[in-house]
Amino acid sequence: MLTAAAARGGILRGLPCLLGVATGMGAMMVVVPLGLGGLVLDHPPALRALHWAGAAFLLWLSWKIGTSPGPVDAGPRRDPVGFVGAAVFQWVNPKSWLVAASAAGTFLDAAGGGAAAQAAWLGGLFVVAALPAGFLWLASGAAVQRMLRAPRRARAFNLAMGAALALSVALMLR
Repeated sequence: MLTAAAARGGILRGLPCLLGVATGMGAMMVVVPLGLGGLVLDHPPALRALHWAGAAFLLWLSWKIGTSPGPVDAGPRRDPVGFVGAAVFQWVNPKSWLVAASAAGTFLDAAGGGAAAQAAWLGGLFVVAALPAGFLWLASGAAVQRMLRAPRRARAFNLAMGAALALSVALMLR
C-alpha cells in the first residue's frame, strides 16, 4: 500500500498513508491487549468472519491494483490511500489482528504493571518503529515512479503488485 501510494503520488503524497498505517496499527496495539482482541480471538465465528472479510477486501484490493491504469499519469488523477483509509484498513486486515495479538501475548507481562500502561507503551513503540520502516516502503515507491511512466512497465508493476497481494491472501487462507 505504501509503495503504491508513493509510486502514484510521490513521498509527500504518500505520507498520509504512512501516518494512517502507523496510527491505525498503533491504536490496535493498544486496544487488542485491553480485551477486544480476546473477544475476537476467543469467539471462532467472529475470528472466522474477520478472516474472510479481510481476505475478500484484500482480494478486491489486489484486483484494483492489478487492473489499474498503466502509466502513473494515465487516466484520471487519483489520490493515494489517505490517512483514514490506511488507518481503517489495519482494522479489517487479519494479519494486523494476528500481529497485535502475538505482540500482546509476547510482550505484556503480568508483573510489568497495569495493562493499560503496557498497552499504551506497546502501541507507542509500534508507531515509533513503523514510521521509519514504512518510510522505506514510500522511498521504494518513489524510486520506481519515473520508471512507471512507461506504459508497459507500469502495467507489469501493477500486475506484479496485485498478484503479490493476492498470493499473500492465498497463503493466509491455507
